[in-house]
Parts: sequence; C-alpha cells; structure tokens
Amino acid sequence: MVSDRKKSWALLPLILFILIYFSASLMLNDFYAISALTVFVAVTLLAFLQFPKIPFDHKLKAFAEGAANETVLLMIMIFLLAGAFAQLGNMVGAVQAIVNMLMAYIPSNFIIPGFFLLACFISISIGTSVGTIATLSPIAVEMENVLPGSLPILLAAVVGGSMFGDNLSFISDTTVAATRTQNVSMKTKFKANFTLVLPAAVATTILYYFLSSAITLQQFESQQAGYDILGLLPYVLVFGFSILGLNVLWALCIGIICFGLIAVFHFDFTFHDSINAIQDGFSNMFELSLLCLIISGLVGIIRLHGGIDYIVQMITNRIKTKKQAELGIASLTAIVDAVLANNTISILIVGNLAKVIADTHNLQPKRVASILDTTSCFMQGIIPYGAQILVALAAAKSLGFNLSPLAIISHLYYPFLIGFSTLVMILFYQHRPKNSD
Repeated sequence: MVSDRKKSWALLPLILFILIYFSASLMLNDFYAISALTVFVAVTLLAFLQFPKIPFDHKLKAFAEGAANETVLLMIMIFLLAGAFAQLGNMVGAVQAIVNMLMAYIPSNFIIPGFFLLACFISISIGTSVGTIATLSPIAVEMENVLPGSLPILLAAVVGGSMFGDNLSFISDTTVAATRTQNVSMKTKFKANFTLVLPAAVATTILYYFLSSAITLQQFESQQAGYDILGLLPYVLVFGFSILGLNVLWALCIGIICFGLIAVFHFDFTFHDSINAIQDGFSNMFELSLLCLIISGLVGIIRLHGGIDYIVQMITNRIKTKKQAELGIASLTAIVDAVLANNTISILIVGNLAKVIADTHNLQPKRVASILDTTSCFMQGIIPYGAQILVALAAAKSLGFNLSPLAIISHLYYPFLIGFSTLVMILFYQHRPKNSD
C-alpha cells in the first residue's frame, strides 16, 4: 500500500518521540520531568495524519489491533497485579523487614558486598530497582559515618544490586515486557537469564569484598531493628510458585491474598486499608499500562505504513548469521535505552522488532528475552541521567553529601559485567534452534 521509498517515513513518529523526549529532558536537566505518555500520544496523532491515501478506518483498525494484542493485555494485567502486590508489601512494612533481617546478619567486614547482596535480594523480591535504591540509599549514606570514604562504592553496590532484581524478578516490568514480547514463559527466561548474570554477580561480590579491605572500619553495630518474618512470606510464595512454573498471574494473586490476610489478621489493618492499598498499587501502574497500549497501537500503525518491514529489511539485509541477529537486537536495545533513559519503554519499543528478527533467523525466544532485558539493564544502570543513579545521588544530597554521577559509575561493576556477559554469550555460546530448550 505504501511504496518502498516512502516506508522509511513511517518511522517519523518514533524518531520524533526520541528527539522531543531526549531534547526536552536535556533542557530541563531531568529525564523524568516530561511524561513519555504525553509525547507518545502526540506522535501517535501524527501517525494517523501520515499517508492520507490510506483510509483513516484502516489506521484506526491497525491501532486497535496493535493495542488489543493478547501479549499487551496480559502484560498490563501483570503490571496491575504487581503494583498491588508491591503496595501491600509497603503497607505492612515488608520491605523494611527484609532490610532489618539481612542487616542484622551482615558481618562488619562484609558491609560493601553485603549491601550489594542485600540490594539483589530486595530488588528480586519487590521487582523494582528504583524502589530498592530509594530504600537502601539512605542507609548506605548513613554508613559513611562508620566507613569514611565508602559512600560512592556503597551507593554503587546498591545501584548494581538493584539491577540484578530488575533483570530477574518475576514481577519486574522489564521481565514482563521482555517475556511477553517474545512469547516465552518467565520460568524459562529466568533460567536462561540467571545462568547469564550469575557469574557477574559472583565476580562483583568478590570485587567488593577485596575493595572493602581498603576502607577503615571506625565502628559498627549490627542493625537491631525488629522484623516480622511473617511479612516476608508472600515474597517467598510468589518467587517459589513462579519458579515451579505457576503462571505469574496466579502467583501474584496468591501473594496479594496472602498479604491481605496478614495485613488484616496479623498487623491489625482493616479490610478497607487492604483494598485501598490494592487500588493505590493499580494507580501506580496506570500510566505504564496506558503507555503499553499507546506504544503497541502506534507500532500497529507503523506496521500498516510499512515501517516495520522497512526496519526488518534494512537490518536483515546486513544480517547473515544468528550472532549478527542477536548483536543487532542488543545494539538497538542499548541505543534506545541510552536515548530514552527508561529500560521498560526501550524493551517495549524494540521488543516487537526483536520478535520479527528472532522468527526470521530462528533464534531462541528465551535468549532474545534475556538479551533484551539484560542489555537494557546494563545500559540503564550506567547512564548518569537514569533514574537509578539520580535517586542514589538525591539520597546522598539530602543528607549533605554532594557526589558526581561518575563517582558512583566508577564503582558500578555489576552492570558492566552483565553487559560483558551478554556479549560473550552472543559471540561464543552455542546457538540452538528456537524450539530447543
């Protein structure tokens, strides 16, 4: 319907989104001051105006079919349930209970690697890197009084560990986006992803352990704040059931019910408090859910205009091997995330294209999902204007410490190592047909 020469113009809305969002964020010196949803709605309206020879009804149908895709709707359901689960956990103080429990058992000579592992555990439990950093950063800043000179490396340990869970957690929005766009189960992706990042996590822990010996310990008392082990049960259930292969929707429902019962019968919250927490959790995910619908609808229009075919043809003409296909997916993911400073949006944008490339070159869906998620977390973890580093810097500044982003990035070993691990996997790990497990 659209000539090959004009297909490239179908990408104009997406290019404009990147230019507007990136330039506006730079001018405001804040990559989260401009709503990505607002910009996407504007460029989607532009997509409707493009190629006037194509009937508007056809464009509207393409948008609706893209937005109503089964993968997108299931993704939104998971986002909403994950938001409710996280909000209930905050209400009963489960996150702080995790912090208190693990801090009580961290030896004084294991503080820095301990903070990294603590961030890993919390982030994989709650599924958000920013939430983990916001929880742990104030504690890390306070440790500067005990371990002078440790603040940059402690914050780096927290940021790096938070990306571990962002990449692996069953309730992380990046995991949901990566698995749903590639139509692969979370359990399968977790196994592939865990094998990929485990060496990086072990190496990072060892590095932090040896580096911690250079910091003089003035005084240290284990955190003796109380914690209620029962508040941790829903996290264990969600993680355990997901590992066993239960659909994450049911696992989250079980976790939400468990949190609700604990809140009412153990923590003396009312049933109404629990319902309000669930509603707040849903509300926290509304913008992301709408963003998924708009992006998917926009991709549907771009596909109708021939933009997806143009990209696939442009990339596949240069791709001769599976390695080149995977390198192309990884490179595109890293570039988009570097521009947008949001790994979830990056996966949503690249995911559909990655699926086409994967099908064309017979790539394993679990490998592609892992590449999408790990590459986006690698880039998101190291960019100085990303939310993760900005939250850590804000915590330090609120307590009177002014740090530059480079002070943290210079100690960010884990994100760089998972980026390296992904590259090694692509270049040297055996490629098998996509139907093999």
